[in-house]
Amino acid sequence: MNATVNEIREALTEANNTAIGNGSVMPAAYYTSDEFADLEAEHIFRRDWVCLGRADEVKEPGDFYTTEVIGEQLLVTRAKDGAVRVLSNVCRHRGNIVASGKGKKSRFSCSYHAWTYDSTGQLIAAPLMDDVPGFNKSECKLPSFNVEIWEGFLFVNLDGKAEPIAPRMSELMPFIENYDIADRINGFTEQTTWQTNWKCLAENFMEGYHLDVTHPKTLKPLTPTGLCEYVPSDGNFNAYFSYYDPSYPERGPFPPNLTDKEKRCSLMFGLFPNLVVAAAPSILIYLCLSPNTTNSVNIRWGMSALPEIGDVTDEQREFMNQVNAEDKLKLETLQKGLQSKYFNPGPLSTPDLEGTIHDMYKYMATRLGSHVEFNQ
Repeated sequence: MNATVNEIREALTEANNTAIGNGSVMPAAYYTSDEFADLEAEHIFRRDWVCLGRADEVKEPGDFYTTEVIGEQLLVTRAKDGAVRVLSNVCRHRGNIVASGKGKKSRFSCSYHAWTYDSTGQLIAAPLMDDVPGFNKSECKLPSFNVEIWEGFLFVNLDGKAEPIAPRMSELMPFIENYDIADRINGFTEQTTWQTNWKCLAENFMEGYHLDVTHPKTLKPLTPTGLCEYVPSDGNFNAYFSYYDPSYPERGPFPPNLTDKEKRCSLMFGLFPNLVVAAAPSILIYLCLSPNTTNSVNIRWGMSALPEIGDVTDEQREFMNQVNAEDKLKLETLQKGLQSKYFNPGPLSTPDLEGTIHDMYKYMATRLGSHVEFNQ
């Protein structure tokens, strides 16, 4: 392990031992080191639950979409038995991709040699292979990964050893339960790539310090920086309330149990490592992040609406497109700045504004800090 990686790991352990409100920004290499990114892939993204999107993206039998996590090609399907599965999207013959895009199919045929699989991953056809000694297509399946659905979000665990999600989220639930997140209906999902480190985007989504400056005409009039309120975390999530400006009009309908306070704010929360969410009274906005390279991140993002609304409006979609464009611009210049040899990390702001970043550092430290011994 090289000196730079050891320095990053030591900085994480220091952050883990520092009280919230007294911490500093991590060194630039935390966001730019290829070697450290390899540790993230192996010890976080292969071992923890990784969110792929909303479960109702595959609402009916035959629905599917493809995605990837740290280079693993994945096929998400809903089979005839109603179960959602996450399969390896790599053919068992010569390793080509089995499916692409999204849609509705009951079987998936590799376009290289036409090996064909059903929606459970079972091989059902392999042309001209009957005379191959020892070959039995009934014994050949695409690898299947552990899946959990939590509050309507679909998670995959690649190594099959992660503890269940729900118990880990017990301290977050009181803050989100009135928003009826599990009942929200997926309006759309898009995939894109930004030229920034995945952690930069996760931190950006989950802090209110940048709202006034980065979003002067979009979010500042609605959720100004000065109205952010930190939510304490137990290390499994980070969260803050983003209150609406008093002059901003109420916009129903609202979930039936939403309090007057909750009608006047969005709850911003992140489930480590890769899901960030804005739960507004009538709209749910989410981003699922997957490292592409050290300097780029693949994003599956979307919006979901209350059942009584049924769909996301064009106005809401255009608003979020503008917000995302503003963030993308700043994060891509940030990634350039982090390449500088002269960058000296500064202090984090107050807990209400950047306490969520401190929480993410602590999560990363529990997996990758210098005090952690890696299990092979």
